[in-house]
Amino acid sequence: MSVIRSGADTGSAEFAANREAMAAKLAELEAEHGKAIAGGGEKYVERHRKRGKLLARERIELLIDEDSPFLELSPLAAWGTNYHVGGSVVTGIGVVEGVECMIVANDPTVKGGASNPSSLKKGLRAAEIAAQNRLPTINLVESGGADLPTQKEIFIPGGATFRNLTTSSAARIPTIALVFGNSTAGGAYLPGMSDYVVMVKERAKVFLGGPPLVKMATGEESDDESLGGAEMHARTSGLADYLAHDEQDAIRIGRGIVKRLNWHKQGPSPKPDYAEPVLDAQDLLGIVPTDLKIPFDPREVIGRIVDGSDFDEFKPLYGTSLVTGWANLHGYPIGVLANAQGVLFSEESQKATQFIQLANQTDTPLLFLHNTTGYMVGKEYEQGGIIKHGAMMINAVSNSKVPHLSVLMGASYGAGHYGMCGRAYGPRFLFAWPSAKSAVMGPAQLAGVLSIVARQAAAGRGQPYDEDADAAMRAMVEQQIEAESLPMFLSGMLYDDGIIDPRDTRTVLGLCLSAIHNGPIRGAEGFGVFRM
Repeated sequence: MSVIRSGADTGSAEFAANREAMAAKLAELEAEHGKAIAGGGEKYVERHRKRGKLLARERIELLIDEDSPFLELSPLAAWGTNYHVGGSVVTGIGVVEGVECMIVANDPTVKGGASNPSSLKKGLRAAEIAAQNRLPTINLVESGGADLPTQKEIFIPGGATFRNLTTSSAARIPTIALVFGNSTAGGAYLPGMSDYVVMVKERAKVFLGGPPLVKMATGEESDDESLGGAEMHARTSGLADYLAHDEQDAIRIGRGIVKRLNWHKQGPSPKPDYAEPVLDAQDLLGIVPTDLKIPFDPREVIGRIVDGSDFDEFKPLYGTSLVTGWANLHGYPIGVLANAQGVLFSEESQKATQFIQLANQTDTPLLFLHNTTGYMVGKEYEQGGIIKHGAMMINAVSNSKVPHLSVLMGASYGAGHYGMCGRAYGPRFLFAWPSAKSAVMGPAQLAGVLSIVARQAAAGRGQPYDEDADAAMRAMVEQQIEAESLPMFLSGMLYDDGIIDPRDTRTVLGLCLSAIHNGPIRGAEGFGVFRM
């Protein structure tokens, strides 16, 4: 039988402690998500409502199909910075008239929806996901443009926003702009470069330079409506393809545009008769130990996210600190690579390389479940070829062409993060659990390395070593690295696409797989040179 049988002792004190610790992390996460949902705060939300306008998430809710899910992406963008949590923009994947679309909505309650460096990074990531997965993009526009004090970080890289719209159109992936308010200066190119443009009467304002700038530049007197109003663009300039009476009408028109796209997925359809996991997803809260140095069996996770808890393990007796095998998830076939004991040895690296090649032969997407401290170090392992074997695995991951999904469950340190398809290796989506940590190495190890180097330098100079200063340095470094390894810090930098409740893992991955299959699924036809 290939159905996973759980060995987790759900009644143990350790399991209860793990569950309690995870619940505390989830409560903290919910509080941080609440900051993004609150927008610019009660004062600015109330002012926006008094103008008769909908909030960004209300616009999204009306746009997507009734009772369909919305997979919000990067909700903690800008966490840990001076900018508002969420980056003044909402991005995510939603179903509109049966079509999965990338939706990008400015939040006008945060500085009028102005874009800051975090907004830009979040928007560019959304565009990358849309391009990789062949998703039509709907922009819900109401923004005053760039947050001018941060222009040095926005102006030059921000040009990619408009370039992405044109390259998407060239790739026959539609782009739609629903303009609810201001779209000024460089932001005017957002509707200007979209395939379809809808503007709300007496609300939408689109111009390269507003009346004050025009007055300063040319001496010309003008007003908002004649310079860039929705009616002018619909009747005179031709920039607006549709003139909406109000916000609800704009959303109705936008849905109608999507309905007429004649959109078809290019990837294979899922099996219609899949089974839910046999094992209970609620148990995922107690699977991960509070101390990430303690290993856990990833089969306990796999059995709670794949269809029927059915998993055909590949090479189960070889390279046992990496679990590999085949399964289905919401009817889609997947290959799974999951860290078991944390450390990757030569055997695990070679096993992973072969498995990735096999997945590419059969056009099967890959799921990477991270809990690794990296590749093994030491004289014995260096002499045994750990560098070249680790390089084989990283080569395979780098050149694999099937879609990759990554979930950081626990530790994801060092080159192990690379070999398990970390952010730099282009996974279609990457999510983290609240228990995850990621850095070049663990805090204690990093501080210890710095201490050893400092001791050797002092000895080389013939100077005594200051033990008190060393202890203070180690404590400071450990505290810094610990803070910078936590998922909210990494999510704020957009090194993942969001932190998720472990119990939602199956649902999130299912939504991602469905989005991925908008495009064709084809494996690599060749790899780079493997150092044998």
